[in-house]
Amino acid sequence: MYKVTKKIEICAAHKLKLSYKSECENLHGHNWIITVFLQSKKLNADGMIADFDKIKKQLLEKFDHKILNDVVDFNPTAENLAKYICDMFAPNCYRVDVQESIDNVASFEV
Repeated sequence: MYKVTKKIEICAAHKLKLSYKSECENLHGHNWIITVFLQSKKLNADGMIADFDKIKKQLLEKFDHKILNDVVDFNPTAENLAKYICDMFAPNCYRVDVQESIDNVASFEV
């Protein structure tokens, strides 16, 4: 099994819809670190699972310097974003880590 990991930093803002009072309900930003884990039994004609640059471009175009609430149609928690990003790179994506701060990381695994 071949495996690759792509890590990228994006700047984006969001506000959360929560069932309790929190400062996170206000619009605020993070320097997010997104790590995408891909695997495949076979490589493409170029000898890759996926081009690292294409992964980077896709994530930057979708999320960088955006208000995430305007980009996705769900509550943009780190957990929900991890699942969404994993789906973006299906079927080869088996895990995504979304770090919104030094102390807070959410992961989704298939």
